[in-house]
Amino acid sequence: MGNRGMEELIPLVNKLQDAFSSIGQSCHLDLPQIAVVGGQSAGKSSVLENFVGRDFLPRGSGIVTRRPLILQLIFSKTEYAEFLHCKSKKFTDFDEVRQEIEAETDRVTGTNKGISPVPINLRVYSPHVLNLTLIDLPGITKVPVGDQPQDIEYQIKDMILQFISRESSLILAVTPANMDLANSDALKMAKEVDPQGLRTIGVITKLDLMDEGTDARDVLENKLLPLRRGYIGVVNRSQKDIDGKKDIRAALAAERKFFLSHPAYRHMADRMGTPTSRRSSTRSPLCPTWMVQQFGVDFEKRIEGSGDQVDTLELSGGARINRIFHERFPFELVKMEFDEKDLRREISYAIKNIHGVRTGLFTPDLAFEAIVKKQVVKLKEPCLKCVDLVIQELINTVRQCTSKLGSYPRLREETERIVTTHIREREGKTKDQILLLIDIELSYINTNHEDFIGFANAQQRNTQANKKRAIPNQVIRRGWLTINNISIMKGGSKEYWFVLTAESLSWYKDEEEKEKKYMLPLDNLKIRDVEKGFMSNKHVFAIFNTEQRNVYKDLRQIELACDSQEDVDSWKASFLRAGVYPEKDQVNWKPSATSSIPTWASSTNPSGTSCQRP
Repeated sequence: MGNRGMEELIPLVNKLQDAFSSIGQSCHLDLPQIAVVGGQSAGKSSVLENFVGRDFLPRGSGIVTRRPLILQLIFSKTEYAEFLHCKSKKFTDFDEVRQEIEAETDRVTGTNKGISPVPINLRVYSPHVLNLTLIDLPGITKVPVGDQPQDIEYQIKDMILQFISRESSLILAVTPANMDLANSDALKMAKEVDPQGLRTIGVITKLDLMDEGTDARDVLENKLLPLRRGYIGVVNRSQKDIDGKKDIRAALAAERKFFLSHPAYRHMADRMGTPTSRRSSTRSPLCPTWMVQQFGVDFEKRIEGSGDQVDTLELSGGARINRIFHERFPFELVKMEFDEKDLRREISYAIKNIHGVRTGLFTPDLAFEAIVKKQVVKLKEPCLKCVDLVIQELINTVRQCTSKLGSYPRLREETERIVTTHIREREGKTKDQILLLIDIELSYINTNHEDFIGFANAQQRNTQANKKRAIPNQVIRRGWLTINNISIMKGGSKEYWFVLTAESLSWYKDEEEKEKKYMLPLDNLKIRDVEKGFMSNKHVFAIFNTEQRNVYKDLRQIELACDSQEDVDSWKASFLRAGVYPEKDQVNWKPSATSSIPTWASSTNPSGTSCQRP
């Protein structure tokens, strides 16, 4: 949607605000707005005028802004202003705009410095503005003057808090450079409602008025009182410049020259000045345009695994996709395990059918191709299933990344729709490419490959391959498991420290691995699922011998229990690496209760440990 979406949103927001104001009600819609907060004479008005590029705000000593001013900036080819309270009139002279603000303020608050929370709504149409909504608030004061009540300080603070407490408000905390930052009322109030600083930007004014030999470098480099979004330095026009009618464009050029020539600021000149404050406001996390752009960044970080916040509770994003490739896909291939007797029978039939009525002396290549092609075709289903699982994970990741758009349900829905549609389009092309690769393999079987030349050669290579397999003592996994099916008479269920290698499964008294209880060779072992007991919270799987021999003492199978289904799935994946496969009639993938899609195992960490004792 981008800027086009904002262009459609801003006019609608303006109409809603006008509708509420016309009936004397506040517009409590949670929409993005920029609230400018600061003490008296901090330079708030100059900052706002720099946004517009025009002189239009009242000026003077003491408290000048006595009513909130909701300033709606709208990009337009022509330049003019209009007030909600006199909407039929268009102001092209911005001196008249200032006079109207002063008159409307006096009409409600009187002429003796009184204040009111009733806002003035002003729209400025100009080719020099960005579509923004800004709120100019009364300066923070402590001593009442004129008709102001004794509790003026608290009234103004309450008024400011009404606007900046909203989660949709970006706070521009304006502080003059010649004031101690630790005493800044603007930063103090911003911290009250935004303790993490997610929506606060510090604006440091009057840098050109600091005493000779001093500077605000540490503040602007975000070292003194750090903010998540940092500080921006600006140089506003002096009262002399204003009285002399110095043009704002000339003032912006002078500001730029100041930062480029000052020895303390020249290295950060590109990050300082009024244009930077404008850009920072439009890149606010409250701006829908920024949110959509940030969605792309978040999505990439989740997939690439470079996010700022690492999830320590479960796998997510790219890690789950990695698990699909390295654990789920191999498991799907295991399900293709063929029956040796059936395969020998198929080979025999293929050879005899190719020879026909003749008695053959040599095994024909066509028989080999027929059998191999039949096995290669079986690759299609697990490959396509792997794509389906990856697609589902990508869609889940999209939904997680759009959670920041929760304040804009239509925008969130449209973003999810566009990205999901693109993913689905890629899904079709990916599957076509996979099927093409398999068809390429089917189209030509190279029987002259060195692996197929002569039985003796093949046997020799097979022997060499076996020697290159996993080192017998290589540890695949370590972790705590409970032997679940020992009778109470023999001590009952007990927890041990298990060590799985390429050739055996051993268990010890504890993780020091000094007192070995038993070592079980992996030959002829398989695993099967066991239903969880009615009174047990443990998740169980079993190991048994395919030749119906006892596995441990008088047990035909040992039942091993974990605290979660994730741990069970992960142990199964480790046994798979050791060559211990699931029982044939139980090769279906068991869904994990904590997973949004079917899973087998969580990733094993480099040390091979898991299922840790609580």
